[in-house]
Amino acid sequence: MIDWSAIDTVFLDMDGTLLDLHFDNYFWRHHLPRRYAEHHDLDPAQALEHLLSQFASKQGTLDWYCTDYWSRTLAVDIPALKREVSHLIAERPQVRRFLQQLGERRCSRILITNAHRHSLDLKLDITGIDVLLDRVISSHDYGAPKESRAFWQQLATQVTFNPARSLFIDDSEAVLRAARGYGVKHLICIRQPDSKQAPRGNLEFPAIDHFDELLAAPLNADLRSAGTGQ
Repeated sequence: MIDWSAIDTVFLDMDGTLLDLHFDNYFWRHHLPRRYAEHHDLDPAQALEHLLSQFASKQGTLDWYCTDYWSRTLAVDIPALKREVSHLIAERPQVRRFLQQLGERRCSRILITNAHRHSLDLKLDITGIDVLLDRVISSHDYGAPKESRAFWQQLATQVTFNPARSLFIDDSEAVLRAARGYGVKHLICIRQPDSKQAPRGNLEFPAIDHFDELLAAPLNADLRSAGTGQ
């Protein structure tokens, strides 16, 4: 149960939460493998196999999210390649209205993302959603991904917030677990982060499909109508 009058701070993920994860999935699984194969004169299937192995070795670490790391490792310009398909960058439904309503409720709206600043700046330039945010933080600023306790400890030295009066919305259950471990009381998962993929079921945390499920709630209503993710 969430009583909106008991929420001071709302932490928001970017990719898969405020923005459609389709851009990122398409880039890493399709566009980059194709351009990497062209750049290194490789068979596309061979290129994809090699890249998937490289990605798996870094999953859950800060390097996994680092465009500088992948540019060096793969000998390609990742930010430039992302700009080639930047037309796919899009907000998820009702994002702006939700952020506006949080502002009306005088909640502090803080974006916390694992995206590298290169990717973050590109997406904010295209969407302009930062005008509806009070602060934008990349985990690369702290040297630790959101999945780690170190991120939350560092965040607490930079942002004044009460975990018991904070709401965090993210599409990653691993990240939500880390927030729960730090003491963040109110946690919501996104059921369908990529609009081109089917909604997920059997989620560990209460989940929503779109932000209109939260917009429909009066200030003092709970989020039971948002679904349990089961």
